[in-house]
Order: sequence, then C-alpha cells, then structure tokens
Amino acid sequence: MPATGNQGFGAKAAKAGLGELESTLSASPSPDGICWKLAQIFHVRRSEVALLRLEKGSLRFIFPPDLRAAGVLPLNGSAVAARTAATRTSLLSNSFMRVRHASLFEAVKIARVEDEDRSLEQMPIQKIMSVPVVQAAGQVMGVVQISRKGLDASVAGGDFTPDDLRQLERAAEVVSRMPFMQDGADI
Repeated sequence: MPATGNQGFGAKAAKAGLGELESTLSASPSPDGICWKLAQIFHVRRSEVALLRLEKGSLRFIFPPDLRAAGVLPLNGSAVAARTAATRTSLLSNSFMRVRHASLFEAVKIARVEDEDRSLEQMPIQKIMSVPVVQAAGQVMGVVQISRKGLDASVAGGDFTPDDLRQLERAAEVVSRMPFMQDGADI
C-alpha cells in the first residue's frame, strides 16, 4: 500500500483502526499481525513499521523479524529508539535524513517482505514517528516506530501530522497490553 500522498489518515479511520487493534488482544496476537495492522492504520508498508522490546536494559527488535538477531540498542546509545525509551518522549520528524542517527539497522536486508514493493526495502528513512510503549504502571516496555522510506523526502510520502503522532501514542497503549511485549515472553 503506497505511502505517497498521505497527509494524515483521518480521525474516523484511525479510531476504527485502533478499535480493530484493541480487538486483537483477545485473539493471542503476534508481533507480525499487530505490525501489519499498524501499517494499515498509518498507510505505510510493513517494512516501515518497527517494534522493539526492552530486555535487560537494551532494546531488541521484535518486528521486523529479520532484525531480531541483528543486535540490540543500548538505552544510553544515540539511536532514536533508545532516546525514545530513555526519555519516554515521542518524536515526529518529517526531515529525518537531516537528523544525525544510527542507520545500521536501515542497511539490514529484510528477507520477508510479502505483497510489498521490494524496491523500498533498503531505502533510507525520510520521515519517522517514534513512541515509547509504557505499562500502566509507567515502566517503559519498548518502542514502536512508523516511518516513510524513499530516496528523498519528496517521494517518501506525505508528512506525518501531530494527529498521526497522537494516534500512534494511543496505539502504543494498546500494544503495551499485548502478551509478547512482556519481558521474557516468547516472540
């Protein structure tokens, strides 16, 4: 599903999408299924969704699956996900390529990209939203990120909006209740 031209996704559609996300809680959701739903809600490709879980003081990718074995991000590192978790602060950047960031994981080839445009697979992230996933008690469990990739910002798709960021923050609340986000849970 192309990201080109999206300028937000509308409150009504977002509410419906978040309701569907919420309803998956009773169906033993998988990280793959949840990230597919997030891609649909935010009108991005699955390869533009990342979900990381806090394990032993570092963040580990649980989606995309191919990044699970690629290493961890220490919370004291400079990666956007690490800063998001460490500061408990959401980030929206529509000029991400101009922001100094660790791009190591952007270079990892994703083997399973079904029903998507494989040409975007290893494109740089141009626009990003990064939100902490926080337990009801206030403890950070991980980070969810939605991005738009492309050779440059003009072809990566529409800018993310403050409404998009609020919707992702609401989605992160739902994700925090997913069984696979619990420390030590199987993924």
